[in-house]
Amino acid sequence: MSLKALSPLDGRYEAQTSDLAPYFSEWALIRFRVLVETEWLLAQGEEGCLTSVRGFTRDEADHIRRIASTFDDGAAARVKEIERTTNHDVKAVEYFVKERLDQTPSLRDVREWVHFGCTSEDINNLAHALMLKGGVENVWLPQAGKLVDAVRALAEEHGTVPMLSHTHGQPASPTTVGKELAVFVYRWERALRQVRAQEYLGKFNGAVGNFNAHAAAYPDAPWEEIARRFVTRLGLVYNPLTTQIEPHDYLAECFHALIRFNNVTLDFDRDVWAYISAGYFKQRPVAGEVGSSTMPHKVNPIDFENSEANLGLSNAVLEHLANKLPVSRLQRDLSDSSALRSMGGGVAHSLLALKSSVRGLGKLSVDTDALQRDLDANWEVLGEAVQTVMRKAGHDNPYEQLKEFTRGARITPDALRAFIADLDLETGDKQRLLAMTPATYVGLAARLVKHVRPD
Repeated sequence: MSLKALSPLDGRYEAQTSDLAPYFSEWALIRFRVLVETEWLLAQGEEGCLTSVRGFTRDEADHIRRIASTFDDGAAARVKEIERTTNHDVKAVEYFVKERLDQTPSLRDVREWVHFGCTSEDINNLAHALMLKGGVENVWLPQAGKLVDAVRALAEEHGTVPMLSHTHGQPASPTTVGKELAVFVYRWERALRQVRAQEYLGKFNGAVGNFNAHAAAYPDAPWEEIARRFVTRLGLVYNPLTTQIEPHDYLAECFHALIRFNNVTLDFDRDVWAYISAGYFKQRPVAGEVGSSTMPHKVNPIDFENSEANLGLSNAVLEHLANKLPVSRLQRDLSDSSALRSMGGGVAHSLLALKSSVRGLGKLSVDTDALQRDLDANWEVLGEAVQTVMRKAGHDNPYEQLKEFTRGARITPDALRAFIADLDLETGDKQRLLAMTPATYVGLAARLVKHVRPD
């Protein structure tokens, strides 16, 4: 960790975000560019219609692939050294690959087929797609799954534990701890299905998307099919209609999907914070940890607050990128290239938030005594049940009667039971209401927790 890092992602939080470095760093961008350049060279050798490009032996193909697979810090430094002369980052990658080919005598004759027919954006758009796909699928999604699994386990463990609800911050019909946690699991699972279904698009059609140079060199080659085969062999979805740049609509879709997951997490963080504040959840003190510089008793919900902060930062970056990237003047302008360098920050702040929430969950326990005290102090919430059974029995103005009896008042168990005892109700209904307590008035809450397990 460098204390001079401008971003906390590479400073204070470096250890928590380092798993994303192989996908979103400058090093990663260079490596993926090298991967695209070398795979394109190999692909040309497999296309018989490109008669000037010879095929490669197995040993030659292995050597070409090792240029990317063994890419290391020294290789990245060499590319940056070349860039200081070219002042062009993609051209530096091309020259680097040619240098590596020159080190193998049998490959020197194919060096000019590196970057053949390509504009820089043919390389960049595929590299960015591979970066985002790898970072989301290999790092972000597993961490999101850990959060969902942790809350799912808590929901199932506390599915029957009664809890007073609060609507508008006021006491409302009781629920269970597990059911309220299950709501978030269900929302997260739906959001994750959209992230997992994300398509990552790529284009490979030259300077303005028309295969101009390609057709000039090989007018009879099936360039659309060649490009489609190349993009799909990288694990991406081919986009056949573009300008110089891939239009980035899929990037906006991906970022919006991450934002939706972030927003569910933000809602979760704030609810858990409120439950801690109300005493419903207790936090386990960590030995040696300090909650306040002056108040020694404090155990603060800092993990959920940290998560909330990072979710806001993530959403700000991803929302800007989702709105900015699909808009480019005429056949392209450079603003997308500059903006894309920040996509890793948006994903990294989200990753930090998810880790903070999981860490906070590990310190929580449910305080059943506090939950019961709050339920016992709010018998007026049974007014909903009473007026509904009165409606069933055909009473006049049951809502108004209960409103007059309960609104803004603290009702004792004896007072409520006396009210029920005077009602003209069927015996079974009356007995059920007389036996009811706030802790048992939870409807089907416990049964609804089953929905945390996807079908």
